[in-house]
Amino acid sequence: MNIALISGTSGMVGMQLLHQLFKKYDFVISVGRRKLALKHEKLVQLEGDLLKINIWDWEHLLMSSSLGGEYQLVREEILEKKAEIHAFSSLGTTIKQAGSKERFYQVDHDIVLEFATWAKNLGATKFLYVSALSADPESSVFYSKVKGEVEQDLQKLDYSFLGIFRPSLLLGNRNEFRLGEWFASIAMKPLVWLKVLKNYRPIYDFQVAKAMVLVANQASSQNVEIINSGQMQDLTK
Repeated sequence: MNIALISGTSGMVGMQLLHQLFKKYDFVISVGRRKLALKHEKLVQLEGDLLKINIWDWEHLLMSSSLGGEYQLVREEILEKKAEIHAFSSLGTTIKQAGSKERFYQVDHDIVLEFATWAKNLGATKFLYVSALSADPESSVFYSKVKGEVEQDLQKLDYSFLGIFRPSLLLGNRNEFRLGEWFASIAMKPLVWLKVLKNYRPIYDFQVAKAMVLVANQASSQNVEIINSGQMQDLTK
């Protein structure tokens, strides 16, 4: 049995990622503060405080979602270390959404690390993370610095494989309107048509999602791999 764990499902990349995971995995376990208004035979949704995910009684949450006992096999495969488990995180926010730098750091750093630790303890061997093109722990830009710190701290968890995806400006349907990104997407969209500056031209959300699943299911000689926008676009041609 192969199982995907995912956080950040309600986001732009997360929704696309979920649909890609359904194609490749026997079960997809989504964790979040609340459940999505979405039903699928492969989808299991666990809800709770993600900052406390490492003390969740995940077995109880799993089985309480299984009215007919259909997740019993999933539970057994995880406990007996028989399942192949990959974890995916597209979790992220903005300072405006979060309300403060402190809350932003909590969501974009702390919760990502808590989820990654939980997934590793469950038996996940691969972790695929959506970072940012500008990620740099030494950056003077707070957003870029946080993303860079997350990348550094994920490496300390010593996964068999860590895939770090650094998309440029994302194109797709957001739940919220961001004026700055809208102007940027209009200005930079010609780069998509002209097929120049691959690492900097905008990339579609479904391309990021598809690239993550492709990379997760291929062999790699590296323990840590950084996949830039250009590589994602090449993978999803």
